[in-house]
Amino acid sequence: MSQKKVKTIAIYGKGGIGKSTTTSNITAALSTLGLKVMQIGCDPKSDSTTTLRGGGYIPTILDTLRDKKSVKSNEIIFDGFNGIYCVEAGGPAPGVGCAGRGIITSVELLKQLRVFDELDLDVVVYDVLGDVVCGGFAVPIREGIADHVFTVSSSDFMAIYAANNLFKGIQKYSNNGGALLGGVIANSVNTGYAKEIIDDFVAQTKTQVIEYVPRSVTVTQSELQGKTTIEAFPESEQAKVYRGLAQKIYDHTESKVPTPLNDKELHEWAFKWADTLLAMETGEVRSKAANI
Repeated sequence: MSQKKVKTIAIYGKGGIGKSTTTSNITAALSTLGLKVMQIGCDPKSDSTTTLRGGGYIPTILDTLRDKKSVKSNEIIFDGFNGIYCVEAGGPAPGVGCAGRGIITSVELLKQLRVFDELDLDVVVYDVLGDVVCGGFAVPIREGIADHVFTVSSSDFMAIYAANNLFKGIQKYSNNGGALLGGVIANSVNTGYAKEIIDDFVAQTKTQVIEYVPRSVTVTQSELQGKTTIEAFPESEQAKVYRGLAQKIYDHTESKVPTPLNDKELHEWAFKWADTLLAMETGEVRSKAANI
């Protein structure tokens, strides 16, 4: 009997950019399509899956391994909304060790326990901190564990800086069977200029925007209830956006190597936009056509 191919997605993004919120809503939306989904939180804060479990935290793989020599799958995999399997890699004690170590250990342990085969999964989603693409955090890319990588970014410079660094990591490992980039999820895009900045960035780096996700109070209301928007407000406009995004990610087949900007190019690009936004503020009318 041929083994079913599990679709594996890694979603990266700078801390605080709405990466886990976006990821959990994508996972929840995928589960409503009748798919068996596992979400693996790879952020040392270990809060990736909280809105899939009514706001509750779960023991992390690293914490569990610290307490026990041998670990069973039911000690590290927990049920979430609509049958989603929730896992948190965890991180080291503050000031000790590498934050990315949790990913390396978790992937090894889940393979050892044959979790991916035995649960008959359709999709595995890794939610990965993208501030620093160090050895540990680069594992889903470097080892080619993920079929496709997506990055969550706003028009904020530090988010774009983190996305550009991620592109460098993808480019570096692309020749050795590493994962490739599916595209950018543009988050908190409520102004025309925010959309223009992200559109310009993806044009410069030869990638694409998969979806524009507006900032919405619905998301905040859902999270205060410990839920995703898909669960708390399934008929809302925001839930429709997340469902559309989840479908696009599930249907996505062709990822590419991005063309990251070098540090000088990135700063020159940022200065141009700073100049443009200042001109807009002072009432001088400009558009993207005005030599940006």
